[in-house]
Amino acid sequence: MRKVALLPAVGTLLLAACSTTMNKDECRSADWRTIGYEDGVAGHSGERIGQHRKACAEHGVTPDLAAYQAGRAAGLREFCQPHNGYRAGVGGAAYYDNCPADLAPAFIAAYESGRELYVRTRRVTDLDAEIEYRRREIVRLEDALADEALLLVSTSATPEERAQALLDTKQFAERIGRLKGEIPALEKERARHQHELEAYRATVASSY
Repeated sequence: MRKVALLPAVGTLLLAACSTTMNKDECRSADWRTIGYEDGVAGHSGERIGQHRKACAEHGVTPDLAAYQAGRAAGLREFCQPHNGYRAGVGGAAYYDNCPADLAPAFIAAYESGRELYVRTRRVTDLDAEIEYRRREIVRLEDALADEALLLVSTSATPEERAQALLDTKQFAERIGRLKGEIPALEKERARHQHELEAYRATVASSY
């Protein structure tokens, strides 16, 4: 089975659902061809029928596998179109090699275009998170530094407390300096990735 593993934050398409897919009434009144068609249109993997089987076994119902597979095959032909592949890639979904051989090449090409956009977008958002973390940490350390400064001049502080406050002050100041020094490089890297993202987005914007 061909599976492309992606970063976290996975989209809803092409993913295995939770094991309880159907309730008692749904199992007993199931039109298995329609259920297969709906799963195919949603791009669910072949493991989906196993989840239905497990859910319905609790109610004494066995899926009609032939009807389900026929419906899913029809649904997949509707799903396995380039625009859906692109959406799945952009959303960070995993591809489980579901598509028929005649539709797979165009679907996968579109999927990989979307996935590339997803990856490039994540680079920018990850750098945003790194920069924001450093800024928050600087604020926290500056507040802690102010508290230590008050302790240093406090008449009620013991010599040991002042000595520890002096050591903490030095460590906090050094940490703040390192964090401030890291931010410009991260901002420069973010700007580069943002430029690459916008350039790539422009190349695929009219395709899907």
